[in-house]
Amino acid sequence: MKDAIASTQRATGVKPGVRTGGRAIVDALRAHGTDRVFCVPGESYLEVLDALYDTPEIELIVAKHEGAAANMAEADGKLTGRPGICMVTRGPGATHASIGVHIAQQDSTPMILFVGQIARDHVGREAFQEVNYQAMFGSLAKWVVEINDADRIPEILARAFHTAVSGRPGPVVISLPEDMLVEACCTPDCVATPLQTPALPTDTVHLITAALAQSERPLVFVGGPNWSAQARHDLAQFAERWDLPVACAFRRQDLLDNRDPHYCGHLSLGMNPKLARRIKNADLILAIGTRLGDIMTDGYSLLVPPQLPQKLIHIHADALELGRVYQADIAVQATADTAVAALASLAEVKATRSGETRSGETRSGETRSGETRSIETRSSWTRSARADQEAFSAVPVPSAEHNGVDLTAVIKHLSRTLPDDAVLTNGAGNYSVWLHRYYEYRGGRTELAPTCGAMGYGLPAAVAAALRNKGQSVVCVAGDGCFLMYPQELATAAEYGASLIVLVVNNGMYGTIRMHQERHHPGRVSGTRLQGPDYAALARSFGAYAEQVCRTEDFAAAFQRAQDAGGLALLELRTDPRQITPAMRLGD
Repeated sequence: MKDAIASTQRATGVKPGVRTGGRAIVDALRAHGTDRVFCVPGESYLEVLDALYDTPEIELIVAKHEGAAANMAEADGKLTGRPGICMVTRGPGATHASIGVHIAQQDSTPMILFVGQIARDHVGREAFQEVNYQAMFGSLAKWVVEINDADRIPEILARAFHTAVSGRPGPVVISLPEDMLVEACCTPDCVATPLQTPALPTDTVHLITAALAQSERPLVFVGGPNWSAQARHDLAQFAERWDLPVACAFRRQDLLDNRDPHYCGHLSLGMNPKLARRIKNADLILAIGTRLGDIMTDGYSLLVPPQLPQKLIHIHADALELGRVYQADIAVQATADTAVAALASLAEVKATRSGETRSGETRSGETRSGETRSIETRSSWTRSARADQEAFSAVPVPSAEHNGVDLTAVIKHLSRTLPDDAVLTNGAGNYSVWLHRYYEYRGGRTELAPTCGAMGYGLPAAVAAALRNKGQSVVCVAGDGCFLMYPQELATAAEYGASLIVLVVNNGMYGTIRMHQERHHPGRVSGTRLQGPDYAALARSFGAYAEQVCRTEDFAAAFQRAQDAGGLALLELRTDPRQITPAMRLGD
């Protein structure tokens, strides 16, 4: 490595023993524990690429499209809890990668996007591929910065890593002028200050448990990023000890084992109508880690801001999220990990004393304490919520008019046969409603899906997951329109040995838009038909195992062949275009 550094120094004019800005960037990444970078190369950051050549500790994954590279980095951030790293060139590279920044923002995922930039003395002249990144990314990222002094690289990268993971995690964008990267950096490496995570104060824990003890119809909402394995365990223990129904926020279903008797559903598009009614009938909402966004509240109609008739307890890591939309009765800044750890440590019976003030009240001719009544009513409420979820996720009887592969049977087969730690990825489209409704997520960090509804996410995310968790089952479920956003990333999977299976749900149209079109403009199909390639032939051209499945009864054997093939595989599922959701057909 010393010879290579000396060669670079001679080429750039930097004195021997002094590193270049490009070298300092890579050294800082290594100091912060980065082990993988996703990129599409560009001449604007050649010095960084050259420094990576001499840094085998950091694996460089070259995607085929900047949007896919950014999606891979975002997915890697979800899986590790550390900032996913992406590098792209200036102008077109940055605009392509902006989708990953938007996903990271709305999904609260730690991520750092490095963007090459024109030389500093060309700024303001509309030079080749010039973009003002502060203006472009200012509303998308937590922080946007351009490094104009190579000596500030260690300082700025330390702040970037801190910003990406602190409070509500999110993306940071760093612009790298190409002439700065060849200048000398004399500042030593420094790392971000370790975070001291905010915890629930003891008096606040007592306020929360007292409110829970008095509640007869509580609901727990869980969501947000970065739940550790211990936090998931504590959540399950808390729900069991207090006998509480738990609903997971949009595309956060992997926070609680879906087989748990306290799991009552998914706050999503295609939500169980009975769960929606239950939200309105609840007397207390305990929201942990989640932002209470429009998807999980059905456009803010199930919980109408700013004040609710239900008692609302909102726990979030970022103080700016508390009171942003809803005025909570109790609002607490704390991470999900520390919150559920504190709540799980208290048994329900220790907090029900406040209910004793209602002793002597009568129900059905019986006299009992308010404490006992509250517990028994809540137990019935929780069992009912679970029964609603089990009925909703049961296999429906297919329509007699149904043609092609029944996607319900496909997802049920995956749920029965895949291991608990299998990672499922998807992008946006009506096909995902089947996945969210019928697949039982059992392990943590096994659901990779964009809460912002970005098409094309599934395949790049699957590549990132397969590389991060080698030997783990990874399945990407993608609609035909979703898959066609980044089909070329099959080449990336093949090149780097990513073992995964892609299920392309082919109904020949943009299904979600077609559904809305039929609702608002029935019979007037415009812009929603989709003519795709021979998906199996396309996959084989990249070296993947592939076949087409046209009948439901053929899927299980085809999926087994894809598993047995090892490596990269793709199955094209020809589905009924009229079956627009699990419960709705076009024209109904």
